[in-house]
Amino acid sequence: MSRMRDADLSEFLTRPHIGVLATLKRDATPYTVPVWWLWHEGGFWLTGTTNRVWCRHLRARPRASLCVEATEPWVGHIGVDGPVTAHEGPAFDIWPISRLLAEKYVGRDDPANAAAVDAFLANMRTEPRLLFRLAPEERPNAIRAIDLRVYRGKRADREYQP
Repeated sequence: MSRMRDADLSEFLTRPHIGVLATLKRDATPYTVPVWWLWHEGGFWLTGTTNRVWCRHLRARPRASLCVEATEPWVGHIGVDGPVTAHEGPAFDIWPISRLLAEKYVGRDDPANAAAVDAFLANMRTEPRLLFRLAPEERPNAIRAIDLRVYRGKRADREYQP
């Protein structure tokens, strides 16, 4: 079986792996960009500034795909598609989730990095920021999680192997 075990998926989702977000341009062609992401309360959270291209895409066409690959601590990847909801102040306090994102990537779960997290957040607060929540589609296996340590290929591919 190549699907990632639930315990491994939970651990994978806490790691500071870089994701690649795919949005759609006005002409419906894809646009990809590396992003930080946070799995929190059943969704993938992303932060950006209002003038970034991918943020404008998501506001105009609120659907996206996120792919995250990793080689450490094991080789694997996840993929998720779904609707995206934009959140911004003052109607939504973006800073608690933004802090969690900064702690994940800047803090690296090390309290010694608290000053770096605070400095990073202080810089973020000088920009016109918003958060996006990518919700996995409501269907079985909405999050495709593959553990390449045990991946043998799809059945159709294996039929061609000796």
